[in-house]
Amino acid sequence: MRTNITGGSPFEPIIGFSRAVRVGNVVHLAGTGPVGAENEDAAGQTRRVFAIAAEALAKAGCSFNDVVRTRMFLTHVEDWEAVGRVHGEFFAKIRPAATMVVVAALLNPAWRIEIEMDAVIPGTDESARPASTDH
Repeated sequence: MRTNITGGSPFEPIIGFSRAVRVGNVVHLAGTGPVGAENEDAAGQTRRVFAIAAEALAKAGCSFNDVVRTRMFLTHVEDWEAVGRVHGEFFAKIRPAATMVVVAALLNPAWRIEIEMDAVIPGTDESARPASTDH
């Protein structure tokens, strides 16, 4: 079963996207920019992204504890440490697979960061799978 999670953007129906999509026990959070924090530094913008993400994940029935993958898109390479430290505030113990790349630009020229997340919600489907082994 598919559930589209809105973020309330007036562009969602125009462009055809959702803030997040849940299919079964998997949640995909769309690229999320620091809406409303355009004048903040990279760390402040990253915290704003996490606030928006937390709300969308909650609407999808999960939290940062369920996040298994993040993708961070920076417009300034020198922001990597500030962004990484904020990421660590939320994920130091969870430690999802993470990617950080530098891009030429984001949708809003004032944005220094955009983040995508994927989450897996523990449930009966997961408990039926055999345990994985490390190689």
